[in-house]
Amino acid sequence: MAMPVVWGVTAFLLVVFFSLNSFAKGAPDSFADLAEKLSPAVVNISTTQIVKNNNRGGGFPQFPPGHPFEDFFKDFGGRGDKEQKQRKATSLGSGFVIDADGLVVTNNHVIDGADEIFVIFQDGEKIPAELVGTDPKIDVAVLKIDPTKKKLAAVNWGNSNKARVGDWVMAIGNPFGLGGTVTAGIISARGRDIRSGPYDDYIQTDASINKGNSGGPLFNMKGQVIGINTAIFSQSGGSVGIGFAVPSELAKRVVGQLVKYGKTRRGWLGVVIQNVTEELADGLGLDNTEGVLIAGVPEDGPAYKAGIKAGDVVLKFNGQKVRETRELSRAVAESDVGANVQVELWRNGEKVTKTVKLGQLEKAEDKLNGNSEPEAEKTSNVMGMELATITSEIRQRLKLSDEAEGVVVVDVDRDSEAAEKEIRPGDIILEVQLKPVKTVGEVKKTLSEIRETDRKSVLMLVRRGPNSRFVALALDKE
Repeated sequence: MAMPVVWGVTAFLLVVFFSLNSFAKGAPDSFADLAEKLSPAVVNISTTQIVKNNNRGGGFPQFPPGHPFEDFFKDFGGRGDKEQKQRKATSLGSGFVIDADGLVVTNNHVIDGADEIFVIFQDGEKIPAELVGTDPKIDVAVLKIDPTKKKLAAVNWGNSNKARVGDWVMAIGNPFGLGGTVTAGIISARGRDIRSGPYDDYIQTDASINKGNSGGPLFNMKGQVIGINTAIFSQSGGSVGIGFAVPSELAKRVVGQLVKYGKTRRGWLGVVIQNVTEELADGLGLDNTEGVLIAGVPEDGPAYKAGIKAGDVVLKFNGQKVRETRELSRAVAESDVGANVQVELWRNGEKVTKTVKLGQLEKAEDKLNGNSEPEAEKTSNVMGMELATITSEIRQRLKLSDEAEGVVVVDVDRDSEAAEKEIRPGDIILEVQLKPVKTVGEVKKTLSEIRETDRKSVLMLVRRGPNSRFVALALDKE
């Protein structure tokens, strides 16, 4: 009679085994199909930079002028050899094509300071690249190559938020200049802060990453990019199984901004913050150390205008719980400029909610560095151009004469016709349809009048420096 019991136990164990096994995914039989499909979109990045040679003696002893040995060492490339004063430094990294129109993503540190940038494909074809934009804060850069030079394969972004510790990943890159190297491993950890920037949130992987892999993609098993390989932890300079990648959910937003604007547009709350310690939590009447303490509120910032005060503790930002300063910094930076967000605060033993209209971090930093742009209230977007009425501040910054009149172009949408017609920030619009304009309001009024007619384009007189030219832009019917 014991036999049915044994079989019953065995059956139960088999059910448990197969149930648990259904949640686990074994190692792929091979990465070959995935590597073959994705490799054409992964490129090598080669840069050159002119470096001044401080060692003018080319490694030979230096003697004071008139010394008996001075002429002797000149013959061997010593003092006086002008060709030794500068040299070309080269570096290699990795990148990947994200758009068949020629957009390539890599790390900022791969191209930082480069005088020339080249994208090299697996077949050895070398195409010059232009820098579209760069963001040192998360170490990302976007390049542009001529898509008519080569038929391009592109890869797609994946969702790094769905990646789990233990998932298989594959890296393709250019370690030590070898090119086209495929390595595989797993995600070892998420959310790593390696103190490289204010928004650290790295994916850690044990897939072999070495010098030269920087800027290359980290793929999931669907062939989607979930990270940009950026850094390694190593005491020897080689891989020890600890590499870090910028997560795609952080990178693709920045890449989109660089493509559209040529620079980042991060949200700005306008506060000085610090973590809550146990002692501070006790003094503030908090049950734990979760939250971010406001240590200062500049008077010209969005938080000040919304009524946030020093001593407040941020518990939630736009519905998202924040436990430490890094979480709040990322949440604010990833929010849209001009967005109205709800900030839940702990103040005097009670929860208080304030609505804040976020500013733009880059403008705040420019102002702090003495390179401020006009405030948002003074600018307006017109036909893909951010325009501002000339103020004394703008006049001084652009070194305009007291008699200079017109409307200044503050920014240009890279996808606009204005950008195609080579209108640039700093240009001055003098006339719209042959009518002089002095304010943004006058530009809008004139455009509104023209839209009432059958005219399909508008004529603008644009000045850059001492030169002026007419530009015709297609009239959008607003």
